[in-house]
Amino acid sequence: MDNTTSSAPQFAFIGLVVSDMAASVGFYRRLGLAFPEGSEAQPHVEAELPGGLLLVLDGEETVRSFHPTWQAPAGGGRAGLAFRCAGPEQVDALYEVLVGAGYHGELKPFDAFWGQRYATVHDPDGNGVDLLAPLG
Repeated sequence: MDNTTSSAPQFAFIGLVVSDMAASVGFYRRLGLAFPEGSEAQPHVEAELPGGLLLVLDGEETVRSFHPTWQAPAGGGRAGLAFRCAGPEQVDALYEVLVGAGYHGELKPFDAFWGQRYATVHDPDGNGVDLLAPLG
């Protein structure tokens, strides 16, 4: 690190480029994130996460407004996120809610060898979203 820098940079947000803002806002609201009213129709939205970090969603056209040659990665899956649940039962219930709402269930809930109840669903853009909780 440069000795002239008075402090280290602070991690500020997780950013996702989304193809359908309304679908993405709806998905992450089902996971408990609070986006402002009317976010579904905005080109850029933010939800505060615990600890002050933000989840930032930008529509593809917003990104192309400042990076005209930007292209979505082939095959989907632009990032991976994880949500810690209150317990194994919440992993199972949340997985069922999301799959029941039409989202792709990648990995059904299972008891992982590392000591967690674990499942993966995909958000509307194919990003893996893990649901996890300690076993026992």
